[in-house]
Amino acid sequence: MAGLTPERKPASGPTREHQAAMLSKLAGASQVDFELAERGRIAAAAPRQIPGRFAHVWDLQSYAFIDDPSLINTPPDTVNPSLWRQARLNNIAGLFEVSPQIYQVRGMDISNVTFLAGATGWIVIDPLTAQETARAALELVNEHLGERPVHAVIYTHSHTDHFGGIYGIVSEEQIARGEVELIAPAGFLEAAISENVLAGTVMLRRATYMYGALLTHDTKGHVDTGLGKGLPALPTVGLAAPTYDVTTTGSELVIDGLRMVFQITPGTEAPAEMNIFLPDLHALCMAENCTANQHNLYTLRGAQVRDALLWSKYIDESLSLYGPDSQVMFASHHWPRWGREEIAAYLESQRDAYRYVHDQTLRLANLGHTMVEIAEELELPSGLGDEFFNHGYYGTVSHNAKAVYQRYLGWFDANPAHLWPLAPVQAAERYVEFMGGSEAVLERAQDYFDRGEYRWVVEVVNHVVFAEPENESARLLQADALEQLGYQSESGPWRDFYLSGAMELRANGSALKGIRSNGVAPGLLKSMTTAMLLDMLGVHVNGPRARDLDFNVNLTVSDADETWTFGLRNGVLHSRFAEHRDDAQVSVAATLERFSAFVTNTGTLEDLQGTGEFQVNGDASLLARLRECLDDFDLGFEIVLP
Repeated sequence: MAGLTPERKPASGPTREHQAAMLSKLAGASQVDFELAERGRIAAAAPRQIPGRFAHVWDLQSYAFIDDPSLINTPPDTVNPSLWRQARLNNIAGLFEVSPQIYQVRGMDISNVTFLAGATGWIVIDPLTAQETARAALELVNEHLGERPVHAVIYTHSHTDHFGGIYGIVSEEQIARGEVELIAPAGFLEAAISENVLAGTVMLRRATYMYGALLTHDTKGHVDTGLGKGLPALPTVGLAAPTYDVTTTGSELVIDGLRMVFQITPGTEAPAEMNIFLPDLHALCMAENCTANQHNLYTLRGAQVRDALLWSKYIDESLSLYGPDSQVMFASHHWPRWGREEIAAYLESQRDAYRYVHDQTLRLANLGHTMVEIAEELELPSGLGDEFFNHGYYGTVSHNAKAVYQRYLGWFDANPAHLWPLAPVQAAERYVEFMGGSEAVLERAQDYFDRGEYRWVVEVVNHVVFAEPENESARLLQADALEQLGYQSESGPWRDFYLSGAMELRANGSALKGIRSNGVAPGLLKSMTTAMLLDMLGVHVNGPRARDLDFNVNLTVSDADETWTFGLRNGVLHSRFAEHRDDAQVSVAATLERFSAFVTNTGTLEDLQGTGEFQVNGDASLLARLRECLDDFDLGFEIVLP
């Protein structure tokens, strides 16, 4: 079709109208958030660019365009003005005094790291994603507050951006010598490693869309995630096992003279999570359970759906237990809040927002509405929705309502027409044929594009793209429509998804194509148990290719003092702990590290055996045949193309 080009486009007329309407809604909006985000700043973020193994692991300088004074009152028309406001707030970075003895470094990673001043040293809460960013944060603290030893590190929950930088704060040797206490909620280690392992590659691929990992940082690209600026690029991620597990709400510890009371909140924002109350400082840490945006009940990168009802109840418990004595509240993202009344109002509103989405989704479901219908209809009442900290900068009412529906009712809406649909390519070919062929579809779709009905264009033209992926006009029109939806999105992840899709359609594929991935960061891989490795191995088995294999392996993990039997039958990998079979055809004695290398297909069997830490007795060819039946996963698999 004439006029379609692969370049990024400006905002269309309908998009400019959309942005103008949003800007009008924001007129006269309170500036209190900017005052809160600036309060207590001791120093600006330094350095703004943090080097990593390959390039800058963190580049706050690349977001400098957001601070352009000419764009404060007239944001670019390629960014939703409400998201632009959040991006400006998340640009306020550096070292801050939250209150006496409590300091935060913000804007040097997607998350915050908090430093509590004890009698003789630091207690660190959530050491960021990357070793590089965590070390830079510690150096900033040392420069302005004086160098002190780290006595303890607290992981509030089991997501990587809250533990991955541990070795930028303390060393393995310090932990081994018992100089540093590592405190976490019960179940932390299992959740931290296992949540993303079995679906690690697909989650990582989707995360590149969700966080705009391959987008340029500018007014037509990535501007903010809503939860923070973005993820560090190719970070060095580590994981040190906790030395103390917090198991019950009300548990109290005194570390370096500081009293801490813990509230366990499993199944909320993370499978293992906890809030922290500091009674002597009248301070409440809400981890990632309360942030300055609506959070995800379902994260678009993919994960198990979170429990909105439980989440709401835990916030209410925090309010009841600690609200009356809290003078300051801080969290693992965004900026703090001060004053008992302000904190109570904030907690009440966030509590009610999650409960409203939960209850109203189920009310409408019980009235017979489907998941898609509920997501289209549901919105927060003004008393909740007018609060910026309930806006959908990260999670949205739309996809959170779908999450609630899925949690209770699953993917099927009970309409038998949706029980056994055709696969996307098969359906696309028939849709295009029914609609008179691709030229007719694209001609009519262009009319809808000109009217600004981008959602419909995306839905219809997607069929042409999947039926005829070589049709450049279809790909480019689809890209243009996705781009305008991205410009209009208030949610940072929605914007990044739309713009990442547009970028790959224009390039006719992903820049990540051909990159081998098992989806697990090396720093986490070495912390996996034998059981986790065997489960991961089973996911890599190509069932049809392995269907005729039938054998068993006796495994001894020497440094873990474990015995296992595992094997293949009917294309399924099975395993049993503390068992060896007399009829096993092959035996392996290996260290956990070398068995991990076998599972991840790192090096040949000959290389592994040559180390002396991977010994094979019996029919070694069976191990080779097993390896031949393992799939390698490609990080750049297609998403917007078939």
